[in-house]
Amino acid sequence: MKAAILVFPGSNCDRDLKVAFERAGFETSMVWHKEASLPDGIDLVGVPGGFSYGDYLRCGAIAAQSPIAGALKAHAERGGFVFGVCNGFQILTETRLLPGALLQNASTKYICKVAPLRVETTDSAFTNGYELGQMIDVPIAHHEGNYQADTETLARLNGEDRVAFRYAQNPNGAVEDIAGILSENRRVLGMMPHPERRSEEAHGGSDGAALFASLAGALVEA
Repeated sequence: MKAAILVFPGSNCDRDLKVAFERAGFETSMVWHKEASLPDGIDLVGVPGGFSYGDYLRCGAIAAQSPIAGALKAHAERGGFVFGVCNGFQILTETRLLPGALLQNASTKYICKVAPLRVETTDSAFTNGYELGQMIDVPIAHHEGNYQADTETLARLNGEDRVAFRYAQNPNGAVEDIAGILSENRRVLGMMPHPERRSEEAHGGSDGAALFASLAGALVEA
């Protein structure tokens, strides 16, 4: 199993994601944003949190135009797995690999705390290690984590069981408490909370570990 982690100027959770992938059994490669292709044989691409390009323009907007973005989209379009966390989620909406947008928190303030989440679907390689409705605690750290989408998009996400996680206590104003969503083929997940920061007990809890183990298990079975 091979995972690539994209690295942009301003990424600061790339190594956290690398450690979480490796603990789950992945062989990892760090891929700089100026590269135009991914290493051979990549099964999964991780798009980490941070502040790519200093969050100028809109968060993730410049990263979506970087040389590596073309390879990211091609990987997703041929059915590869993609996991975007926080700024990575923002990048996935800017590349249109996921619908909707991440806006400024309703409070207009940066929020950094542990957030309780509810698992909304187990029908994905990312979430099948959880129980439906399970409550987990995962850290958040963002200023633009307020997920918004139009009525048609929300109806599609709900109707197709593509909401992966919801906040139990909405911290940022996200519509319908949405914390993470899946693509149509269920192989792309974007979420604002950071499961890589809750993937071992030394972090204060390991509720995020099941996500990485789920992905590894899905790839082993495949």
